[in-house]
Amino acid sequence: MIPFSNRFHGHNSLSYVYKNGTAVRSRVAVLKYIGNPHRRTSRLAVVISKKVVKSAVSRNRIRRRIYEYLRPWLLGLEKSHDVVVIVSAAELLTMDHGDFVQEINQLVNQPNIN
Repeated sequence: MIPFSNRFHGHNSLSYVYKNGTAVRSRVAVLKYIGNPHRRTSRLAVVISKKVVKSAVSRNRIRRRIYEYLRPWLLGLEKSHDVVVIVSAAELLTMDHGDFVQEINQLVNQPNIN
């Protein structure tokens, strides 16, 4: 799990990234990011709608997988950014690890965030 200082919640923070952030899309998720010069550390949020995955247990499992995989990447960013991963397909839950890594790497490697 990522440290609490690297997570963010709240309607205003998320809506600011939704409106002003740059989007990168893949088949199963969207990554939105924006620089945040007011903070020292980068922050990450994972959003999964109830329309995508009905069960809270399943949503939390997808969220934990994404947090754990992106933890080293997030801590390695040079500048501080606000990053939101919006899951748009329930198949992240049943993907094997190799496919999961490939999908998330496709999202993370496209933008020039550093």
